[in-house]
Amino acid sequence: MTEALPFRYEDDPDAPGWKRWELPAGNRFNSFLGPLSVKVEDGVARVRMTPGEQHSNLRGNVHGGALLGFIDVAMFAAARGFGVLTAGTAATLDLSTQFIAGGTVGEPIEAQVELLRETGRLLFMRGLIVQKAATIASFSGTIRKPSAK
Repeated sequence: MTEALPFRYEDDPDAPGWKRWELPAGNRFNSFLGPLSVKVEDGVARVRMTPGEQHSNLRGNVHGGALLGFIDVAMFAAARGFGVLTAGTAATLDLSTQFIAGGTVGEPIEAQVELLRETGRLLFMRGLIVQKAATIASFSGTIRKPSAK
């Protein structure tokens, strides 16, 4: 059995009014994305990261795989922001993404995530990835909550 890793969810010292969501263990995938900033307003969780050179493709844009990883992790950060999930063994069941435009390295990107429905075991979510005034992707996904012990 794998022990749940502790995520930090606390006031973001770099972004007043936002929470910082990160996994302190530097040897997990989440650390590749860096700490995320989370803010919930009017039923929408805003999750931000700033992509670096390590997130780029050969065209100099944000790599599609990095965007998919960000979207996946942003859904969990949003669920934490909504107060419906803390951390642990929840899992992504599906993730559908439509790429609309390239993202720019070095500029913050933001996932704007909505919780469409929560059941006893599932979270249904959708959202947009935006950078400046441009939409660069849209997505929908389902998370299975951890099993009760």
